[in-house]
Amino acid sequence: MKMLITGSSGLIGSALIPFLEKKKKEVYRLVRSGESLLTNEILWDLQRGKIDPSLLEGMDVVIHLAGENVMGRWSKAKKERIRESRIKGTQLLCQALCQLERPPSTLICASAIGYYGDRGDEILTEQSGKGKGFLADLCEEWEQATRSVVQQGVRVVHLRLGMVLSSQGGVFKKMLPLFKWGLGGKIGSGSQYVSWIAIDDLLSMIEYAIDQEWLAGPLNAVSPSPVTNAEWTRTWGDLLHCPLFFFMPSFMVKVIFGESGEELLLSSQRVQPKKLQEHGFQFQYPHLKEALWGLYTLIEQV
Repeated sequence: MKMLITGSSGLIGSALIPFLEKKKKEVYRLVRSGESLLTNEILWDLQRGKIDPSLLEGMDVVIHLAGENVMGRWSKAKKERIRESRIKGTQLLCQALCQLERPPSTLICASAIGYYGDRGDEILTEQSGKGKGFLADLCEEWEQATRSVVQQGVRVVHLRLGMVLSSQGGVFKKMLPLFKWGLGGKIGSGSQYVSWIAIDDLLSMIEYAIDQEWLAGPLNAVSPSPVTNAEWTRTWGDLLHCPLFFFMPSFMVKVIFGESGEELLLSSQRVQPKKLQEHGFQFQYPHLKEALWGLYTLIEQV
């Protein structure tokens, strides 16, 4: 099976490629720069809207993970980069796939639980409607950008990602020293829900989505046990046996981070992976305590 991956240098892509190669998959990378490309690398130019469709012939599965990091304060320019990298990047890729004599059977395209907006303690599944805000609008357009390949008969799975926990980077590696130094703590009221996924479960979930031909449309890539921000904080404190002195009130989040702080740190998304649960998908790390301990053990062994 030949697979093409975008975003191969990111947190998920860099873990996914060796995972798939161990499964004896033939993996190619769609990259945005490189004077001397490797034999398994294909160049695309998002700025100029260029990609050679002939180089994509024969791919069985495409996994599209590329996109500008949403973390940081959202200036007008930052929001435009986020939109362009996701929406225009997806449109460019899909246009190229539509020109193939034999399009891939499956496209797995990253999305995010930001689609649901700020929903308090409402339980959210793949059937839940779109919320409000920049991320919700972004995710809707992002997912709609694949319509051209859907019309060509390609099975498309929209991987609505929660917070990804990995020992190699992302939120876990950034927060670990803060909690060790006693700077971790509750944000805002602490009642907002955090929906997360351990990287090992996410990789297995992607493999599952590739293999299950019935699966299409949105797929919540989260653990079955979302936690409130207060629970999240207590779990970190218990893991590291550290005091939790720090507290960031909502007004401070809004002053420092602006709109991104409201949507990324203060909004609440209590998301359930209903499709996976209904079909018996087994999570290796269904609970936060075990997931954090597993990652912490990996780091301490290095």
